[in-house]
Amino acid sequence: MNYIMLYVGAALAIVWGIVHLAPTRSIVGRFGNISSDARRIVTMAWIADGVALVIIGVLVGVVAFIDPAAAVSASVFVVSAVGLFALAFVAFLTGFGVNELAFKLCPIVRVVSGVLILIGGLV
Repeated sequence: MNYIMLYVGAALAIVWGIVHLAPTRSIVGRFGNISSDARRIVTMAWIADGVALVIIGVLVGVVAFIDPAAAVSASVFVVSAVGLFALAFVAFLTGFGVNELAFKLCPIVRVVSGVLILIGGLV
């Protein structure tokens, strides 16, 4: 059961990261007439967030596949979960007030993924 939680938590981060990356152009376009610099900054932040989610998910998945019982694996799981919780906190502060379901789901998905990774990796 622990391995399933690890893989589901990792997959959730990966999928949410990909779902995050896919609409980058349309999300940035919603900002309307902003400067080129502002457009680049929003694009960079949006892509960096999605890539971070994918990297965390891949890292957890690879470590869970190679040797989830190794001492260093527990550290990877904890650091990854803390990273997801930090991203969830930022998403809560910045996007939760946006009147769109996807933005409200961001912190929830990240916390669920982090909790699954913690439970799967440490229990």
